[in-house]
Amino acid sequence: MAPTLLIGSCEPFSGKSAVVLGLARQLRLQGLEVRFGKPLATSLEADGLPPAGEPLVDPDVRFVGATLGLEDHQLIPSLDAMEPALARQRLLAGNLSAGPGFSALKEQLAQTAGGVALLEAAGSLHEGLLYGLSLPQLARALEAPVLLVQPWTDSRSVDSLLAARAALGEHLAGVVLNAVNPSMIAQMADDVVPALENLGIPILGVMPRSPLLRSVTVEELARRLGAEVLCCRDRLDLLVETLSIGAMNVNSAMEFFRRRRNMAVVTGADRTDIQLAALEASTQCLILTGAGDPLPQLLTRAEELDVPLLKVEHDTLTTVEVIEQAFGHVRLHEAVKATYAFRLVEEYCDFSRLFTRLRLPALAQ
Repeated sequence: MAPTLLIGSCEPFSGKSAVVLGLARQLRLQGLEVRFGKPLATSLEADGLPPAGEPLVDPDVRFVGATLGLEDHQLIPSLDAMEPALARQRLLAGNLSAGPGFSALKEQLAQTAGGVALLEAAGSLHEGLLYGLSLPQLARALEAPVLLVQPWTDSRSVDSLLAARAALGEHLAGVVLNAVNPSMIAQMADDVVPALENLGIPILGVMPRSPLLRSVTVEELARRLGAEVLCCRDRLDLLVETLSIGAMNVNSAMEFFRRRRNMAVVTGADRTDIQLAALEASTQCLILTGAGDPLPQLLTRAEELDVPLLKVEHDTLTTVEVIEQAFGHVRLHEAVKATYAFRLVEEYCDFSRLFTRLRLPALAQ
């Protein structure tokens, strides 16, 4: 029987996918076959449900599979999907059971020899209860260890980890603290990590906050804003890491823009001076709000510099709120992010205790 590992979190958008990629790559580099799946599909917004009779494979699973070079048989189909209509059907029927598909999955995992099966749970401890597929339910039913990925702001973040320890008990095999302020990492190794270990919370990694992993494509911003793309449609794959608001005078704006990198700049459609200044800085897209059309020279300069221009109907405040909500709340579906995730996990995580728990002593360091 191949070992099974669950990867979960206490709250959504914790960075599980980055850790999954890094962990799976380490296993594959050791010559182990990796199978990956999400028992509950959670990212079908754009793709929708597959046609009847076809396997339900979450887009996140396909991305991980493509990035790691996994074969189709190594991608484990989901049993159900967090989709509004399906959730309503379950609620009205009072159906809280994982169903026969879960029994089949258990049997399949039990009969698989060699390698490791990685299963990513939904976005929090309680998410998936309606389907009988929450993280604690999966851990108990599969008798599988759990690797938690949890964002860490300060010591108040421990409450979520204590709740997870209470819910998971002996199934909790380790925790990776993620999105930590880089200036705090050394100090945490001296005091916070030992304190958590003393509370029965094994820490296997402390990863710094990454603007790149939190970034969002221009295309995704355009979709969320319902924006009109005025130029450079072939550059919508650019990654935006920071947000700047062009509401100051042009001299102050130029100084401010020089200190920023990979920006989305939001400014009024009538502020041509700010718009032109933004184009000369590290700007990934320029987002124009309010009435009016941009001047022809702005469009010409944007095309020369390959900077997409977006026009939105929202006011500046609403536009900023939508963009800020997008940062850190999008899927890790870009190759450059995956490559960076490999490096982060390799540098900041030590899975030797986890490998021993999975009875893979050859991988223990």
